[in-house]
Amino acid sequence: MLKLIASSRIHRLHPTVLRPAHDSASPLLRVLSSLGGLSRRNTDVGGRYFFCSDSGDGSDQVVDAGVKAAEESQSKASAIVPTYPRPEDYLTVLALPLIHRPLFPGFYMPIFVKDPKLLAALQESRERQAPYAGAFLLKDEPEADPSVVSGSDTDKNVYDLKGKELFNRLHEVGTLAQISSIHGDQVILIGHRRLRITEMVSEDPLTVKVDHLKDKTYNKDDDIIKATSFEVISTLRDVLKTSSLWRDHVQTYTKHIGDFTYPRLADFGAAISGANKLQCQQVLEELDVYKRLKLTLELVKKEMEISKIQESIAKAIEEKISGEQRRYLLNEQLKAIKKELGLETDDKTALTGKFRERIEPKREKCPPHILQVIDEELAKLQLLEASSSEFSVTRNYLDWLTALPWGEYSDENFDVTRAQKILDDDHYGLTDVKERILEFIAVGKLRGTSQGKIICLSGPPGVGKTSIGRSIARALNRKFFRFSVGGLADVAEIKGHRRTYIGAMPGKMVQCLKNVGTANPLVLIDEIDKLGRGHAGDPASALLELLDPEQNANFLDHYLDVPIDLSKVLFVCTANVVEMIPNPLLDRMEVVAIAGYITDEKMHIARDYLEKTTREACGIKSEQVEVTDAALLSLIENYCREAGVRNLQKHIEKIYRKIALQLVRQGETIDATIRSAQSMEPMKDKVDSDELGVDTVQKENSESVEGSDTEKVGETCDEVDMVQTGLSSEQSQSLEVAKESEEDKEIEKVLVDQSNLTDFVGKPVFHADRIYDQTPIGVVMGLAWTSMGGSTLYIETTFVEEGEGKGALQLTGQLGDVMKESAQIAHTVARAILLEKEPENRFFANSKLHLHVPVGATPKDGPSAGCTMTTSLLSLAMKKPVKKDLAMTGEVTLTGKILPIGGVKEKTIAARRSEVKTIIFPSANRRDFDELAPNVKEGLDVHFVDDYMQIFNLAFGDEQSQDIKPRV
Repeated sequence: MLKLIASSRIHRLHPTVLRPAHDSASPLLRVLSSLGGLSRRNTDVGGRYFFCSDSGDGSDQVVDAGVKAAEESQSKASAIVPTYPRPEDYLTVLALPLIHRPLFPGFYMPIFVKDPKLLAALQESRERQAPYAGAFLLKDEPEADPSVVSGSDTDKNVYDLKGKELFNRLHEVGTLAQISSIHGDQVILIGHRRLRITEMVSEDPLTVKVDHLKDKTYNKDDDIIKATSFEVISTLRDVLKTSSLWRDHVQTYTKHIGDFTYPRLADFGAAISGANKLQCQQVLEELDVYKRLKLTLELVKKEMEISKIQESIAKAIEEKISGEQRRYLLNEQLKAIKKELGLETDDKTALTGKFRERIEPKREKCPPHILQVIDEELAKLQLLEASSSEFSVTRNYLDWLTALPWGEYSDENFDVTRAQKILDDDHYGLTDVKERILEFIAVGKLRGTSQGKIICLSGPPGVGKTSIGRSIARALNRKFFRFSVGGLADVAEIKGHRRTYIGAMPGKMVQCLKNVGTANPLVLIDEIDKLGRGHAGDPASALLELLDPEQNANFLDHYLDVPIDLSKVLFVCTANVVEMIPNPLLDRMEVVAIAGYITDEKMHIARDYLEKTTREACGIKSEQVEVTDAALLSLIENYCREAGVRNLQKHIEKIYRKIALQLVRQGETIDATIRSAQSMEPMKDKVDSDELGVDTVQKENSESVEGSDTEKVGETCDEVDMVQTGLSSEQSQSLEVAKESEEDKEIEKVLVDQSNLTDFVGKPVFHADRIYDQTPIGVVMGLAWTSMGGSTLYIETTFVEEGEGKGALQLTGQLGDVMKESAQIAHTVARAILLEKEPENRFFANSKLHLHVPVGATPKDGPSAGCTMTTSLLSLAMKKPVKKDLAMTGEVTLTGKILPIGGVKEKTIAARRSEVKTIIFPSANRRDFDELAPNVKEGLDVHFVDDYMQIFNLAFGDEQSQDIKPRV
């Protein structure tokens, strides 16, 4: 019974053992009344309970419920089973270890006995009508923490204890327990009286000798004992108000108790409390009734505090839950009221109405097949349950279908003059790109409508490809949408997911149309040359349908599963290297190359665009700073040689940031000087500040001093201060400096010139590409193309050793396979030409040569260095340097023909940067050169050749070169 039986701290009692005969109306009243008249008996003992009461005077009663009823006197109760030995006669008992809590007199406790011998001994004792044993609490292990609950592994270890080891682990004081019943390995014990172990009799099973303990005598009428017991009862009553579990314990206990005495009250409070086993053992070992009551009072007080905490936690959670439930009920009632009044319909009807309202303005322009799908999906939505997963899928599908701009186009502006102005305002140069956009606008104006095109802007980083897309959209008055496909590896990003997938979404194009709200936006597909390829398909192949003018009129998104017309969309793609774009995709696009900017163009861009934007972003006024042309030129040539202007913009921002810091520091210094000077002026003086910030000291009988002349102001202020206020000379000098600083504060300007440029951006990054003023023997300047633009490239050949038949060629400079093959071809062509020009010269046959391309850390490859290598080899063989200020590019064949190359504009710009005067290009590149801007071609002597002998004559100044006329 009680908490030891009902709670999970011990074990659950067998269901046939405890069953109340009937409910007690008021257990506490019975407790109080029994304590009020200590001699009153509880005659209501029935049902199927077993209870052993210990009154403390040696008399005991054993009640078999269902067979006997309780007698009216203690003596009659003792004579119910006169043939049984009395409990006090048992001086040697079997020792039963208790793991979790001690057994108190008058309480039931089920235990599990795992030892077969011990279980057999208990069964035998019960059959011998000696159903008593000693129940003793086990001590904790020496290093164990009693506050930590032991697990099943610890219990198993306890069950393994035997003999002497088990005897040493038992507490000395325990309880004489009656063996009520045995069910398998479960033994039901009923506590009777306290015992103390004296010695061990046998080890297996453990049998010990015991002494029976009795409570110390006490005065029942002692006021202190009464007060303590009443406080225990009062505390128990408070706990009963909050804990239903305790109420059940008290009800069960008071029904089947004999005399409710002070010792039993103490045992009762300790037994049903939640105290740990050591505290309960302390109550069990205490024989002084008053001290036992005090210990119990401490335990029940602690239980009261725990009950209060439990009540507060339960109340807080209940308030939270009840608040949410109340809000939910009110919302449901509000919905019902609105529905009855016609103010609001249910979710499905509201959704259907919203979708119909959204598509209604577009119904005339919307294609018929789209309207049919929308109507079918709306009918389907009405039949679905709102809680089903299909309902949410259909709702999202309708949301996308009705949100797209079916047949809605923005009004385009076909004003060519306006477009030209916008493009010129946003970008300097880029004539070919602007011409292509103006052509597109002109065609649209003549046709009355524009057709979507696919334009690919290719060029090095920082030349303004992405910003050109924005300018085109502004010039055409189209909506702008940009998405980058760099590293994109999932086809679903372009074509959408199937609707069956969780979290499915349409592709980027459908999202674009929803965002911009028109069917003819300008879509910028950035970094199309950096498409990835993963397990989810090939995005480059998926873009074919999107960018093909013959297919995108019926673009099919996997999510929408209805064709969408993208033919009016203007696609602008950007790429750094066109060769990285798959050929089928490149075939759909019209490539417009942006080669980069020459120095003059960079100067204009820096002065008219970058510097102005950066100055405004930094909050600096134009009159506060001056950046000279020489500084900008030095910045471009020594720090920012790449084809684009992004790095140039970074350096200009760096300059203006440092200028901003310098201006702020100067302003703070001036302000601090002025404040210190003003603090030294006497309070009698009246200080006025004019518009320039000059302080004018006015005295009653003195003239006003104007701040036009700094020296005059300083002298006047000095005289006034010295005469009138008697300031020290140091203070007067500080005030004079403050006046001068205040006057010059507004007009100070920061000058950035070539001389102090390093203070703002550090040491130069680039040095001259040109290593030689006059290239020595065996060295020829070539022209190369890189992703950052063009650059000059020297090819050097030197003699290693000579010997009969030792002709060989060694290559260095981290060359690729193409350039290695070019070097071998050049070696063969050079030997053939030398044999033709100087038949007796055996240089190549007997010489080991070393050909090197400087900047060895940079990988180099490409078919445009053959003629340069051939010229370098012939220069060494003939011991003649090439013509001064000459650069060349082109691939040579074994027969001496010159093949065309790429990057004509970049290579021309690189040649101008290195101050090259003469350039040799293949004849096939004449058209590319003619398309260059005049300022790029200005001052260059360009020759177009188709056979190497023409290069030979130009490079080595042969007389026959007079027959070859340059074509510029």
